[in-house]
Amino acid sequence: MSVKHPIIAITGSSGAGTSTVMQSFQHIFRREGLNAQIVEGDSFHRYDRLAMRAEMKAQEEAGNRNFSHFGPEANLLEELQDLFIAYGKDGCGKVRKYLHDAGEAEPFGQQPGTFTPWQEITEATDLMFYEGLHGAYADDRIDIAKQVDLCVGVVPTINLEWIQKLHRDQKMRGYSQEAVTDTILRRMPDYVSHLCPQFSRTHVNFQRVPIVDTSNPFIARDIPTADESMVVIRFANPKGIDFQYLINILHGAMMTRPNTLVVPGGKMGLAMQMIFTPMVLRLMDHKRRA
Repeated sequence: MSVKHPIIAITGSSGAGTSTVMQSFQHIFRREGLNAQIVEGDSFHRYDRLAMRAEMKAQEEAGNRNFSHFGPEANLLEELQDLFIAYGKDGCGKVRKYLHDAGEAEPFGQQPGTFTPWQEITEATDLMFYEGLHGAYADDRIDIAKQVDLCVGVVPTINLEWIQKLHRDQKMRGYSQEAVTDTILRRMPDYVSHLCPQFSRTHVNFQRVPIVDTSNPFIARDIPTADESMVVIRFANPKGIDFQYLINILHGAMMTRPNTLVVPGGKMGLAMQMIFTPMVLRLMDHKRRA
């Protein structure tokens, strides 16, 4: 953690809704005139797309059918921790990009599924913003969560997460349902061992809960809409949170526990901005006073 160079991390699996949280923070940064150093979790994968396929095949041949991006072996977590430490100390560090598709790859003259070269952070920034799988990761050697000033978990109920992944990977990436289902099953041990524990280390968790039947996610024709969902917001430390103000301004909101607020799904974006704007401004105030 750093007062002079704060770090905000969003952690959650692909399809969980981390992009929605990222958009809310981008609105805050733009409105408050803040320059954020963006770090994508994908850029700290250990293997590019082709190398990952080859490694998965090699792992499967060796008897490991559960090798996935969720686990530490497929990621550069020590390097991610080093980045957070360096940025927290001096506002510097090494970053790169993962080029997901042809549109992202073309300006760099590279193929999709590859990494850009590592580069030192040279531009002065107000804070660092990370979005990926391991923003609150910790084990007996690495403690990334310890370096983060504000950590947000995004985790839908498991069936909703599967529905979102099934629809995204089939419609946007052209995968078959069988291939996506195989990916879900292959990742499950790492999901349980390495993702779930992170949500106990976050400062705030957002969990979208559908209020329609999602009993069998593998036959769901549509992703439940925002109006068909509620969002459970859990604060690790509710001290200083003005729950009454949030309930008054977020129509339909209610408290279910002393540290838990529930809001209609359609209010999720507004709730994020109402909750996180004061937190970001507090980080900036501490930065100026340091």
